[in-house]
Amino acid sequence: MMRILIAVRELALLGWRTGFRWRGAYWAWRMETAFGHDPARMPDASSRRHAIIDYANWVAAMRRLRRR
Repeated sequence: MMRILIAVRELALLGWRTGFRWRGAYWAWRMETAFGHDPARMPDASSRRHAIIDYANWVAAMRRLRRR
């Protein structure tokens, strides 16, 4: 549960920084980089959610390391 809360916080911060423009250039690039550009080869929704949570937790860990 804590992993999800940390992920939500990091994703909210990232959303804030990008102006919540979900269809903007950054988010299009991020989705293509993470999951590819071919919708037929993308992982299912559940796998994408898990990958997004893992990414957000990685970002949080990198922030913690940067503060040291």
